[in-house]
Amino acid sequence: MIKLFHVSDVHFGAEDPDAIRWFDACVADEKPDAVVMTGDLTMRATRAEFQAGGDWLRSLGVPVTLEVGNHDIPYYWDPFRRLFAPYQRYSAIEEMIEEPLDIPGVTIVPLKTTARAQWRLNWSKGRVSNGSLRRALAMIAAAPPGNLIFIAAHHPLIDGPTRGTAKTRYGDAALTQLAAAGAHAVLSGHVHDPFDVPIDRNGWTVRMIGAGTLSRRTRHSPPAFNEIVVTDGKFETLARTMDDAPIQSISETNDAGGLKA
Repeated sequence: MIKLFHVSDVHFGAEDPDAIRWFDACVADEKPDAVVMTGDLTMRATRAEFQAGGDWLRSLGVPVTLEVGNHDIPYYWDPFRRLFAPYQRYSAIEEMIEEPLDIPGVTIVPLKTTARAQWRLNWSKGRVSNGSLRRALAMIAAAPPGNLIFIAAHHPLIDGPTRGTAKTRYGDAALTQLAAAGAHAVLSGHVHDPFDVPIDRNGWTVRMIGAGTLSRRTRHSPPAFNEIVVTDGKFETLARTMDDAPIQSISETNDAGGLKA
């Protein structure tokens, strides 16, 4: 059995100390095989926030892979740094960004959905570039046969059942190509509420799995993270919340190799 903790949107600078202590205790007690962090580690992409976030992730004592979120890029009021040096402050977390994880039977594939600039007013929303998609598809092709393929992105590729939106440009087309390549799930954050929904693409079902937040910026659910348990080539997800009963969602491998709810 493989156990992964999927966490997102901790927003150091606006983090919830109680939620972080709760998550730390879960990691210490249950010892997951790895933590997948799908972005927005920081609130305003400052050096101090990256240092605090990096120190926290290292303190967990388990392998961590980190995707970058829109809050991890300098804000609009620092346009020069945002456009020309957006990753300059990543030194505190550099070794964890898109870090490959050695997990038997599972391949984590990073997919960048953030952009320095877009032809629309709200740059916080998602975008999948051709280059990012090509890199993800190449990693899927190189994965060991039979592995579960989990895509790690910050923005949901298509909007799901939450009130918060990602409006990810080219996300729908990217999801179709990822499904055709054999991806089993897309792990994301951004909307601050957990969800797990099956999406059918040409007979292959990809699960869209969103994590909640460990920040003070909760929306319609309490602080939360996801537990993903892999057993015999199948996986189930569990939304773990601080004060509500967990909500369980089970996925099973079907005969065609895809997933069915």
